[in-house]
Amino acid sequence: MQEMLRERTVRLQYGSRVEAVYVLGTHLWTDVYSAAPAGAQTFSLKHSERVRVEVVRDGQAEEVATNGKQRWPLSPSTTLRLTMSQASPEASSDKVTVSYYEEEGITPVDQAGLFLTAIEISLDVDADRDGVVEKNNPRKASWTWGPEGQGAILLVNCDRDTPWLPQEDCSDEKVYSKEDLKDMSQMILRTRGPEHLPAGYETVLYISMSDSDKVGVFCVENPFFGQRYVHILGRRKLYHVVKYTGGSAELLFFVEGLRFPDEGFSGLVSIHVSLLEYMAEGIPLTPIFTDTVAFRVAPWIMTPNILPPVSVYVCWLGLRLRARTGLGSCLFLLSRDEIEFGYIEAPHKGFPVVLDSPRDGNLKDFPVKQLLGPDFGYVTREPLFEPVTSLDSFGNLEVSPPVTVNGKTYPLGRILIGSSFPLSGGRRMTKVVRDFLQAQQVQAPVELYSDWLTVGHVDEFMTFVPIPGTKKFRMLMASTSACYKLFREKQKEGHGEAIMFKGLMPQAGVRWAEVSGCPSLSRPPFFRVAQRCLDWNRDILKKELGLAEQDIIDLPALFQMDKSRQARAFFPNMVNMIVLDKDLGIPKPFGPQVEEVCCLETHVRSLLEPLGLCCTFVDDISAYHKFLGEVHCGTNVRRQPFAFKWWHMEP
Repeated sequence: MQEMLRERTVRLQYGSRVEAVYVLGTHLWTDVYSAAPAGAQTFSLKHSERVRVEVVRDGQAEEVATNGKQRWPLSPSTTLRLTMSQASPEASSDKVTVSYYEEEGITPVDQAGLFLTAIEISLDVDADRDGVVEKNNPRKASWTWGPEGQGAILLVNCDRDTPWLPQEDCSDEKVYSKEDLKDMSQMILRTRGPEHLPAGYETVLYISMSDSDKVGVFCVENPFFGQRYVHILGRRKLYHVVKYTGGSAELLFFVEGLRFPDEGFSGLVSIHVSLLEYMAEGIPLTPIFTDTVAFRVAPWIMTPNILPPVSVYVCWLGLRLRARTGLGSCLFLLSRDEIEFGYIEAPHKGFPVVLDSPRDGNLKDFPVKQLLGPDFGYVTREPLFEPVTSLDSFGNLEVSPPVTVNGKTYPLGRILIGSSFPLSGGRRMTKVVRDFLQAQQVQAPVELYSDWLTVGHVDEFMTFVPIPGTKKFRMLMASTSACYKLFREKQKEGHGEAIMFKGLMPQAGVRWAEVSGCPSLSRPPFFRVAQRCLDWNRDILKKELGLAEQDIIDLPALFQMDKSRQARAFFPNMVNMIVLDKDLGIPKPFGPQVEEVCCLETHVRSLLEPLGLCCTFVDDISAYHKFLGEVHCGTNVRRQPFAFKWWHMEP
């Protein structure tokens, strides 16, 4: 459609003057044969210096000089192609004159005149993604990924720059501050031409109905009492008539995203400007030129453990977490597993955005009332009909570090969510959240099997820690096999009577020999099921993240069966930790005491500290473990964004 509207035909009529507006960068065609008077056999041409005229006959083009001396025979296959490279200083100041002759005639039998007003129109955006709105980028109407890609980027205006407003800035059609404008992408309509256009022409900015709930556009007005910003496109407003001001002009617009990519919305939106021409009474104005720009709405990006922390949020239930990361004591009230931190980014700006789980707890208003604010955005997804389960809490939402799988690179990692066993019909994360995560495109999700657990979260059996080197991380996995192996070694060393849960009530004084005989732990069928579930996930993670065995470290864990024949941690689950750079806040396992030291802690230190990690074991029994959670369940970390720009990748 765009290319068609850059090609236009004007009909001549002998003995009359035709006026037309010409837009630079287009082709204007006219048919000299159908406009010829009866008896005419040949024609000649004269034209202004700013007009380039080509006679096209049977597909062959010949440029015409301005003097009008050459003649051409009239034939149905002969047309004129007109172009101009400069805007006209005055309306109708450029012209083309066609003179018609009889076969041997010297004096023309009649003439047809075409009077042109050339103008320049360009709708521009930051298509090359350098933070500057360049002029008339040839690839501005399309969007491509990669370091050499082109196309503008749009942020969802989901923060709240005005404190007294109840919702995000994109929820209304107002601009209350210039800070709000900084979240938007700039778009410029550039025009050049005479002071006035001939009557009957109109410039219109517009969007499609399908994009009207995804993008909003504001422009500045300058009334007597100062500037104000007017909402002109989006929601119920599909078009806006732009006043032609003459001369060389630039009209600045501010564009905001209203919706994140999601099911049925790829994230691409387009904005058009058309020059419309009056044809006749009762006929709608007709577009004679259209320019288009494309935006992609920036995706929500989740941050993995290997990125440096900015803020730590803790659900205060008696947990005291000491971190040596330069953050100080960052303790805030937060409901467990209800939110996940990420960010959005465009070339001109980025800011953190909290994703709110549909599974609300006692502090369901915390993300909106305490986090949403200037340059801190908010997004959520609420199912209409699906039931919300434990798998919708965000302990069941993790993201890997950057990985390469079979030659394909995921520079922002891959999102990991827990689900039910294939064909089991068990619990799954709600479709609206899964669709949202998939639609972001930049962190292709992987579904794991977590429904075998009572709570059902992926953070109950895996996490990632940063280390130096090419891989830059290790994956930690819970392992019942590793636990039984360690305990059997200690038994052989003569520590079979070692005490677990020392100093705790009511478990105080439990001996490993007693634990090993506990039916809910040692019953062979359940033990095999638990380890097979872990191995199933291990195989998925190795395949989908491109991991080798040396990239995985097994941490001892034990699970006991509940009344529903699902698994819960017997002792605090060490893999459910908080990662703050190289400082690890690990649930204190209260394992068998060997020479007054927990053998589980000793074993984990031997695995992780040689990698440069610092292990701090945190007593979370009363804070989280007895509520079927651990340290990671009651903490959250906002991290620095990736240095890598998401638009440089190729999904």
